[in-house]
Amino acid sequence: MTTLVRRDFLKFAGAAGVGLAIMDPFQLQAAAGKSRVSLVKTEDRGEGVKASLKTLAVNPVKNKDVLVKPNFNTADRYPGSTHNDTLVALVKELWAMGAKSISLGERSYPPTRHVMDEMGIVPLMEQLNVKVIDFDTLPQEDWVLMKAEGSHWERGFRIARPILESECLVSTCCLKTHQYGGVFTISLKLHVGCVPTTRHGFHYMKELHSSPHQRKMIAEINEPFKPALVVLDAVEAFVDGGPMVGKRAKAGVFLASTDRIATDAVGVAILQLLGSNQSIMKPKIFDQEQIARAVELGLGVDSPSGIELTADDDESRLYGKRIMDILNQG
Repeated sequence: MTTLVRRDFLKFAGAAGVGLAIMDPFQLQAAAGKSRVSLVKTEDRGEGVKASLKTLAVNPVKNKDVLVKPNFNTADRYPGSTHNDTLVALVKELWAMGAKSISLGERSYPPTRHVMDEMGIVPLMEQLNVKVIDFDTLPQEDWVLMKAEGSHWERGFRIARPILESECLVSTCCLKTHQYGGVFTISLKLHVGCVPTTRHGFHYMKELHSSPHQRKMIAEINEPFKPALVVLDAVEAFVDGGPMVGKRAKAGVFLASTDRIATDAVGVAILQLLGSNQSIMKPKIFDQEQIARAVELGLGVDSPSGIELTADDDESRLYGKRIMDILNQG
């Protein structure tokens, strides 16, 4: 088995972010202290994907081997899982942006192939020339052991090698609360699907869900790698319950960013605007443990003042202003 010490742990994180090495002026602005989040007010998923990426104004996928990480924890209907229309629109847009190849990788809570079969994912991706990587089929040595100083994981944790070695990782998530201790599940929590389960011979999910540090551990999963793009489909959201089923509310929003913390902070602000449970409504957004721990690890923006919310039409700008007002309250 492979063990990564702190030095190699950080090297993996840097390698996974290589897609951001060539920066355009918008990315340079973000590097100077602002994390850009594009916001599009729409219920049309094709338009939401296309417009959010256009408004974000970055293209880290051109000539890259792209790995898409969706939200297929279960086959529950959206927002329990990534909507097939969003996935198709995202793949088409990645091809249009010049991706060299596209794969989709996932580990579900039930057997991953069962979830994908129920959702019709494999034939859908075959039609779009996308290779499907079922993380359940990975040999044990391809669940790479990560150990980092200060981690709340007792003996470290493991990440699927395709995630670590991806030239360009694109994550697409849903907006929902999490009734089993996570509080919310957006882009940080999405990546729990990169960690193995008991059927892979490991007990990390049992440790995660029984720990009082669960939300900090969720953030820590994200340290070894960095998505080049995050796309959030918030046409609808679970404002209570979740992650599989819950109380629904319509937001009619798509977000895109290169920053997981900024994405989650804006997502939580949207949940507050919609009206959610006390675990969402009461704490300040950057005091949420997932976000606070991610800030400590340097995974993205460290305060609302570092978020640049960008929109290209009046309806989206007005909605974005309401979201920034919530963020700026703390």
